[in-house]
Amino acid sequence: MSVPVESPQSAVERLAGQLRGGRVYRREDLARLSTAVDRHLRELVAAGKLKKLAQGLYLAPKQSSYGPLPPADEEVVGGFLRDKDFLVFSPSAYNAVGLGTTQLYNRTLVYNRKRHGVFRLGNRQFDFRVKPRFPRKLTPEFLYVDLLNNLDELAEDRDAVLRQARGKLPSFDADRLRRATDNFGSVATRKRLREWMDA
Repeated sequence: MSVPVESPQSAVERLAGQLRGGRVYRREDLARLSTAVDRHLRELVAAGKLKKLAQGLYLAPKQSSYGPLPPADEEVVGGFLRDKDFLVFSPSAYNAVGLGTTQLYNRTLVYNRKRHGVFRLGNRQFDFRVKPRFPRKLTPEFLYVDLLNNLDELAEDRDAVLRQARGKLPSFDADRLRRATDNFGSVATRKRLREWMDA
């Protein structure tokens, strides 16, 4: 008795049926579900079932009534790094600390332990920076310390921000700020904050 051979079309449909909208997939994830992964990937991209983000990295678009939704940064970065140990944020988040910063930044920082450099994933650029330590989520104390770490990179009036930062110091919980400084501050930031705290 002969075994029925699966048609190429049904193989692609079966693979498409495994995809979940909003998820990011690596080629090797999909290779386990396909006997001709590269051909199937080309067909799924052509049909709009997958969107290529980078070499070997694909998004299954999630649809809304207005069209495809952009993927969550955490989903894209997690797929790229093959890891969940990272912190994603925009330097625009510094504005929430109340140091007079007002610039909006069209870039996304990714603190992680694996990759360094600027990578285009889909139509977005991510600035990956290897850091020995970073929090699981943003806190006011971390943003304050990290802003001082990166002040020279920001399009802000440096002296005005430093004056505001020094004046804002008493508004923070001293213990939490000290821990954030010790854990996340650069050498220069730790030195500056110790001088301010001891003054």
